[in-house]
Amino acid sequence: MRSYIAVDVGGTQIRAACYLEDNLEPACVQRIATHSPGESPLERLMAAIQSVWPENGPVQAIGVAAPGPLDPYQGVVLSAPNIPGWINLPLQRRLEERFNVKVATGNDANLAALGEWRFGAGQGHHHLIYLTVSTGIGGGVIVDDRLLLGARGLAAELGHVTVMPDGPLCGCGHRGHLEAISSGTAIARWVQQEIAQGRNSSLPAGRALTSKQVAEAARQGDELAIAALARAGTFMGIALAGLLHTFNPSAIIIGGGVSQSGSLFFDPMRAALRDNVMTPDYLKDLVIATAALGDSAGLMGALALAHMSAD
Repeated sequence: MRSYIAVDVGGTQIRAACYLEDNLEPACVQRIATHSPGESPLERLMAAIQSVWPENGPVQAIGVAAPGPLDPYQGVVLSAPNIPGWINLPLQRRLEERFNVKVATGNDANLAALGEWRFGAGQGHHHLIYLTVSTGIGGGVIVDDRLLLGARGLAAELGHVTVMPDGPLCGCGHRGHLEAISSGTAIARWVQQEIAQGRNSSLPAGRALTSKQVAEAARQGDELAIAALARAGTFMGIALAGLLHTFNPSAIIIGGGVSQSGSLFFDPMRAALRDNVMTPDYLKDLVIATAALGDSAGLMGALALAHMSAD
């Protein structure tokens, strides 16, 4: 029986899975650390793929979700901040040389969008925006049933739209990006800054916080934590209004840890979205949903990419 291999490469973990044709449950899954003494991340990746290689039947294609800016047309990782040495890495060519099968690569957030569209909360939609809101903010866009890639494959960096000129410094080095305000990291950082300036909170002063702790404090009624999630949700709504004007999707899918904050994040987001759209027509029949695939979105997107590349 024919099979496909999907791989999700992260800064700390590599997941590889083998799927039999027409089966969405993996026949075999392997998780290994991305980094290990005496072995490069690329060698680790190849070992993970080899460990799930089927004993019988041909592999049709390998789909790989990789972090950082990536050229999906050439299969080159331009940079991967958490994987030293992965700069202008010809990942597709290296894997095709090693395994002698078709390899397709994509940015992990883009492929998470593809996974949600093909197998998750976005099924049935032809125009879709996906955002993952966690440590950072990534995303992907489906237009006319196709993943939007752009001229060099760098499209849909949705976390790096500017929503506050001269605002907080983003990890990319620029100011006021959505990621610098509405990501989990930004939410926790803002609370820490406010506490340091004397605002009352049940959260401890002088300690590193997580957005999960902020969300839990908000659920317990902490006013500063509630304000932090409302601030993040509001700027998310402002950004989404601009994205609606640009892409006019029928669905917005939001994943990542911050999406688990529920109405504390989503209600301010929806309010800001209503306040900032040019006309209510953009909101007509618009579906706003949380992601269905969870941590498997990137892996399932890599599977969808493998299917598409083999067709």
